[in-house]
Amino acid sequence: MKEEVFFGEGMVHVKKDHPDLYEAITGLNEAAYTGKVLDYKTQKLIAVGIAASSSDERATKKQMMSAKKEFGVSTDEIVDVLRVVLLTSGMPPFTKAMKILYELK
Repeated sequence: MKEEVFFGEGMVHVKKDHPDLYEAITGLNEAAYTGKVLDYKTQKLIAVGIAASSSDERATKKQMMSAKKEFGVSTDEIVDVLRVVLLTSGMPPFTKAMKILYELK
């Protein structure tokens, strides 16, 4: 099952100073990542693809790191996701994501 991991640097402060907001965010996380039909690993790979498709380098890196840490997701699995990014979002998001992936190796 997923861990309570937030890579955003501001979440430490939210947890400490605004516990009600932190609880709402963790509740949303739980509601989104249910594993009811798609297992959490598959949902995480979808998150990698969405982040990569948006060309958000920081989010893409964080999602890839999380996928590798939490599930031991392989480079080949992420490349499969990025193949779909190439098809649906084009070359620039794909090449950015591939660069990030190989920097993480």
